Amino acid sequence: MERVLVSACLLGAKVRYHGGDARVEHPVLRRWRDEGRIVAVCPERDGGLPTPRPPAEIVGGAGGHGVWKRIALVQTRDGGDVTANFVHGAEAALAAARDAHIRVAVLKDGSPSCGTTFSYDGTFTGARVGVPGVTAALLQQHGIRVFSDNEIDAADALLRQLT
Repeated sequence: MERVLVSACLLGAKVRYHGGDARVEHPVLRRWRDEGRIVAVCPERDGGLPTPRPPAEIVGGAGGHGVWKRIALVQTRDGGDVTANFVHGAEAALAAARDAHIRVAVLKDGSPSCGTTFSYDGTFTGARVGVPGVTAALLQQHGIRVFSDNEIDAADALLRQLT
């Protein structure tokens, strides 16, 4: 059975930076849960950051890809460098995906870890850039097809093709 990596916050886990979740009530997620397909991850928590925690953004351009190329950092609004936590959490997510032979992930868009179609530009002004977060970039680099929380039906369609 094909399993799917899913951001824990989308499943209702209160792991987001503000202490809340980003629960998505979607029939596909419910079906995957019932089928035992979901492997839940929160790279920020798994990288050692507390909940709640200061908001963070990728600074330096190129989003998560820039972090992996070491030309960007993940910083909190007050300038704290949390790059190592984000890298460690992304590596933990990749390890979980590899252990379960996962080829499809659904992640929380906009997150500096899990953003798939966008993340924020590092100015803490709400400006978006069309680049992935740290975890999404790493998963993509390793051949895992990453979908946002707005693309669950597309993820399910691909999953059905793979099985």
